[in-house]
Amino acid sequence: MSKEGRLAKRKEILAKLNDIQSMYCEGCFIKSTFRKEVGKTYAQSFCITHCTVGEMIKQYGEMLLTVSSRS
Repeated sequence: MSKEGRLAKRKEILAKLNDIQSMYCEGCFIKSTFRKEVGKTYAQSFCITHCTVGEMIKQYGEMLLTVSSRS
């Protein structure tokens, strides 16, 4: 894949991640409750490992790493 192609794919993935986060994560009741009651680290861990949206974000992050790696 060309440098321009990787850059375009990276921008596409980042835009999708931003859309997902703004749509589902901002104002999330579970996340805000865990942050207040247990702490920021636990809330982030919960989102990544148990929340379906967090799992989707993790998959996009992995895609971003593969696109960003130089081949």
